[in-house]
Amino acid sequence: MRVLVVNAGSSSVKLALLDGDRTERSDSVAPDEAADGLERFLDGTDPPDGVGHRIVHGGREFTGPVRLDDDVLGRIADLRTLAPLHQDPAVQTVRRARSALPDVAHVACFDTTFHRTLPPAAHTYAVPARWRDELGVRRYGFHGLAHEWAGRRTAALLGRPEGELRTVNAHLGSGASLCAIHGGVSVDTTMGLTPTAGLVMGTRSGDLDPSVPLWLAARGLDPEQVAEDLDLRSGLLGLTGRSDAREVEDAAGRGEPDAVTALQAWAHRARAEVAAMAAAMGGIDALTFSGGVGEHQPRMRARVAEGLGFLGVEIDQDRNDAALGEDDGIISPAGCAVASLVVTAREDLVVAEQVRAVLGP
Repeated sequence: MRVLVVNAGSSSVKLALLDGDRTERSDSVAPDEAADGLERFLDGTDPPDGVGHRIVHGGREFTGPVRLDDDVLGRIADLRTLAPLHQDPAVQTVRRARSALPDVAHVACFDTTFHRTLPPAAHTYAVPARWRDELGVRRYGFHGLAHEWAGRRTAALLGRPEGELRTVNAHLGSGASLCAIHGGVSVDTTMGLTPTAGLVMGTRSGDLDPSVPLWLAARGLDPEQVAEDLDLRSGLLGLTGRSDAREVEDAAGRGEPDAVTALQAWAHRARAEVAAMAAAMGGIDALTFSGGVGEHQPRMRARVAEGLGFLGVEIDQDRNDAALGEDDGIISPAGCAVASLVVTAREDLVVAEQVRAVLGP
């Protein structure tokens, strides 16, 4: 089954046409050009047998991939307040793609699905019962498609059964999260009810005292403005005026104090959360880096690993410097207690697999 994978972000829509595990072609287009972009992308080739859409938030209702129709798409759109940066662009892209390919089945594949295995201790917030039971306040977790692939690929690279591994996957990019993968399933993760929680990101704050937004609102700031600030004007951007980690690295190399502090804060949070993920599994066998920063920026990987020697984490400098995202590989010294790896995020392969499972052979 040939599957077109559509991965909609806030600034671009990534397209990949897969025949099995083979990528026939890939490209990206602007969100408002999705319909015309799809036609250009598919020009000269047969229509796909199915289309898979990456959807960030599935809420409580969607715990697995589902065939899209108007009703399902409406219920997905209702979750927009939980992931405003991602849900609206994805819904609009689905509409454009269904219009461009009306005779092909479309399937929604959710980033939250992989985290459905979180145990109650990991997904339960200590908040009033009404919040939890009626309103669905809990930890959902995100980047699940990328985390699922990274767990599988890590096991393959190490030549070990996934079922016996305790892997912390660090999916680091403009959005970033960690996942504790024990025996092939998610048992803890850093993002929560929304993708704002967890690590310091490009424009998102990550974890902070929950009283901060209320404190700001009590002093006259509009709550919607506070929410926008936490998602769009915080993180590395809030600390340095730059959201691109490469630019922050360069600025820190020039000795700019704000950039130096920002990288220290970024790494401090990341190291603490790696240790927390390891604690959730009773130890760690592998630390895997994926995502745009995790795959392409050796110095950022090294910052995460620094100070984790007590867990057995160690990075070989030459291997790390040579790992620039072209190939998956191991970057820890031979015989190291914890294997450290770089793995290309292949959400498209997981989406295509889920589409085939929903639509059948």
